[in-house]
Amino acid sequence: MSDELARILAAAARGDFPPQDGATRVIRQPSARDAGVMAFTAHSVVFTDEDPAWVRAELAATDADRLAAAMNPSFLAALMARTGRSTNTIDLVTVAGALPGGPDILLREIEDPDHPRVARALKARDGVRVWAADGGVLVLGRGVAGRWECAVEVDEEARGRGLGIALARAARHLVPDSVVWSQQSPGNARSVRTFQTAGFRPVGSEARLTAN
Repeated sequence: MSDELARILAAAARGDFPPQDGATRVIRQPSARDAGVMAFTAHSVVFTDEDPAWVRAELAATDADRLAAAMNPSFLAALMARTGRSTNTIDLVTVAGALPGGPDILLREIEDPDHPRVARALKARDGVRVWAADGGVLVLGRGVAGRWECAVEVDEEARGRGLGIALARAARHLVPDSVVWSQQSPGNARSVRTFQTAGFRPVGSEARLTAN
C-alpha cells in the first residue's frame, strides 16, 4: 500500500501538477481495491502492485507515442490480463472546492444499505452516503486513494431542468473535506457540461482497474 497517489492528487487539486516531462511514474497501489492509470499533461502515473520492470517493458513495447503509451488500449489490455482486472472506460477526472453552508436543493438521505444505488456505490467506495432529490440521486464516498468522489443520476423525465447541476453543486456543500472529485466519460458530453457548470475543473484522465 502507498499514499503516494494521494499526495499526487492533493497537489493536482491545488493546481500543482506533475512535471510535463513525458515520463510515466510507476507507484504502488493505494489499496488492494484500487489499481489503474492516471494521465496528466505530458505525465502519467501507473498505480499497481505489479513488477515495475514488467510495466516499463510493456510501455516500451507499446506502439504509441510515449506521451500516450500508458493510456494506449494495448498497454491497458496487457495490464488487465496481467492483473486479472477490468475497466469500463477512460474517464475525465475533475475536481472542485468545497462550498460553505448547506445545499440549495432539498435532499433526502437514503440509509438503506440494500438500496440498489447504495449497494452499487459500496463496490467502488468507502463511507458511502446517498441522497435522493425529486428526479435524481447524489452519491458521495471515498474512492481512489481515499479521495472524496461524487456521482449524480437524473431521471430521464427530469432532465433539462438543471437538476444535475444542482446535485453536483450540492456535493460541494456536503463533502467533509476541502475538495470533491468526480469522473465522467468523455463521450457523455451532457455529464461533462453538467459538472463543469457546477464548478468542477478537469485535471486529467483515469482508467481504473477493478477486480473481476
